[in-house]
Amino acid sequence: MRYLKRLLICSVLLISFDVSVAGDFEDGITALESKDYATALRKFKDLASKGDVEAQYNLGFMYDDGKGVAQNYTEAVRWYRLAAEQGNVYAQTRLALMYNDGKGVAQDYTEAMRWYKLAAARGEVNAQYNLALMYDKGKGVAQNYTEAVRWYRLAAAQGLAEAQYNLASMYYRGQGVSQDYVRAHMWSNLAAVSYESFMKKRDAIANSMTQQQIAEAQKLARECQARNFINCD
Repeated sequence: MRYLKRLLICSVLLISFDVSVAGDFEDGITALESKDYATALRKFKDLASKGDVEAQYNLGFMYDDGKGVAQNYTEAVRWYRLAAEQGNVYAQTRLALMYNDGKGVAQDYTEAMRWYKLAAARGEVNAQYNLALMYDKGKGVAQNYTEAVRWYRLAAAQGLAEAQYNLASMYYRGQGVSQDYVRAHMWSNLAAVSYESFMKKRDAIANSMTQQQIAEAQKLARECQARNFINCD
């Protein structure tokens, strides 16, 4: 399963925030969303150089993705790091990914783990998922299926289909948890709601189940979805 690299644009924070600065940041976000990259770059650069964490993150993204500027992973890492060191969980997740992929820095799974852990502990869903993958595959840490399940479960509870799919696989194989085809089918069924391609996994699991077990799994899936994926295990 791939590592998630979805676009993460931070929301505007207005608490104890200078109104003029907030206005500049909002202008930068508006420009970015409307693909006026030159304006966004100018706004974010000015704010980022003054230590604004949200601007630092978004400036890092623009260098990372080559928006309005030549793609430059080294610059992306520089700005992600500044924002990450101020506690921005999205920047921490992106910085971890740069270390994981060796973009703008030497590939370093241990350093990737360190940043993923910081963001995951504060609930950033992509960090939780990627941290689970690190434990699952034994990258930057000793392979630990129990920890992988722990983090897959937290990300799955936030509705992340990829985490739900992988959690289903852990139940199916009995890795980090007791083998449980009912729970495996339930989670794969929930993942399939988001991606039809995940239906193959659900159907493969069903081949090892009785009709009664399948009915139970479907019932659990409906109940879990009604609870927004909370307390499903």
